[in-house]
Amino acid sequence: MNLSFAVLADQFLLNFSYLWLIVLATTIGIIIGAMPGFGSANTIIMLLPFTLAVDIEVAMIFMVSLFVASHMGGGITSILLNIPGNGGAAATCLDGYPMARKGLGQQALVLSFVASTVGGVVTAGLSIFLLPYIARLAFYMHSVEMVVILLFGITLIASVASDNMLKGLIAGFLGLLIGAIGADHIYSTPRGTFGMIELYDGVPLIAVLIGVFAISEALKMMENDSVLDESGLEMMRKASWKQTWEGVTMAFARTWHMVWTSLVGLVIGIVPGAGASIAAFVAYQQSRLFSKTPEKYGTGIPEGVIAPESANNGVTSGDLIPMLVIGVPGGTTAAVMMIVMTYHGVQLGPRLFIQNPGIGYGVFITMLVAYAVMLFTTLPLTKYVSKLVLIPTPVLAPIIIAFTLVGAFAPRGYMFDLWLTLLFGAIGYLCRQTHFNVVALLIGVILGPLLEANVMRALRISGNDPWVFFSSTVGNVLWVALVLSLLLPSVVQWRRNRAAARMAAA
Repeated sequence: MNLSFAVLADQFLLNFSYLWLIVLATTIGIIIGAMPGFGSANTIIMLLPFTLAVDIEVAMIFMVSLFVASHMGGGITSILLNIPGNGGAAATCLDGYPMARKGLGQQALVLSFVASTVGGVVTAGLSIFLLPYIARLAFYMHSVEMVVILLFGITLIASVASDNMLKGLIAGFLGLLIGAIGADHIYSTPRGTFGMIELYDGVPLIAVLIGVFAISEALKMMENDSVLDESGLEMMRKASWKQTWEGVTMAFARTWHMVWTSLVGLVIGIVPGAGASIAAFVAYQQSRLFSKTPEKYGTGIPEGVIAPESANNGVTSGDLIPMLVIGVPGGTTAAVMMIVMTYHGVQLGPRLFIQNPGIGYGVFITMLVAYAVMLFTTLPLTKYVSKLVLIPTPVLAPIIIAFTLVGAFAPRGYMFDLWLTLLFGAIGYLCRQTHFNVVALLIGVILGPLLEANVMRALRISGNDPWVFFSSTVGNVLWVALVLSLLLPSVVQWRRNRAAARMAAA
């Protein structure tokens, strides 16, 4: 994989010659990213006739641009309406929506766009120059290591439930139970399906995501005339371009925060099947852990928006690295891209960078150009997009329900999914009314099945030896990091209390 700067220069020129296509693809990507249920994989599948008819270079430019834009678009509805466009944007709701309710929606959108761009550019740039070394991480991340990484994400349940630990843990446990519905990972024995064949593949994540967040939030909106409180409403009416610049300043004042959380996304994205949901929750958990003011997380602070959005877009490079280097797709969208590349006769794996390095490195060049295009096209729109929260809720809520129900139906085309979405909408509404944390529930639904699959796989390979979870050097390092992440907040808080007591005594 010898890097040729002539190849990189040719790819930059090729991308700029198709700048109109990148603008079109990123526009589509941002729109479908903001709509729950309409993922990049579904959209690329619908547009397969186009990608199969054009040259592979053009097809890759279009698919990669759409892919990265969908990750950026998911944060728009997360911030303004508390409705994540995809699983990776769910963690953005924790601080993005509280910012919007305070009237800081414009700044929150700018934080999201800048963090997404910086996260995507940093990881794409690193991938170009460190591709041979980064790719080796995929060989070291097996089931044992994935178990520890998933536990990092699940510990966030305790963090988001800090106001009422018992209710938070109950919601997280309910999420884990819902995630266990379906055929088990070893013997394919159905569990909790009640004889419904639609549940044999497990509870569809889109139905849970839309029901628990979108439908329940729309029902909650109907209780008030506006999404905003009185002060927030006044601030949004006076919003100007000044707020956009404030958001840019807030973001770049936390440049290091954007960089290191994007690296979390890159590392997790390299693991096939890990995905943006895990990366965003883990990055949020780690951001809160190392913060000097962890108690402010969840109340609407910039770091709570930056961390998940940077990681969510850091995943985009990581997802495609296993596909290009070892021929194993890192996610659903990468699998669709792999089908298109195979159709065009592209041989994936190490030979790709020898026989056709332009395609191999061109993917990351396209990411750099696409993120730059998106930043300059989305920032001027934040002033107008943020006005969405000024729409009266009697008008906004029915529109949300109608659009999201279409998104719930689209992935599988089952009427069953619509009824399931409405059921989870009712569950989510009851959780909100009784102050059970819906984010904790969603974490359990997303991460629970993945944790179970990796635990069972590791045990089967080791002959049911539980010590297998401590048999890996990388895994043991991660175990130590996990234990420290659980103990450090208590130690730090104890030291602060001790210092405060000394000051009071003095």
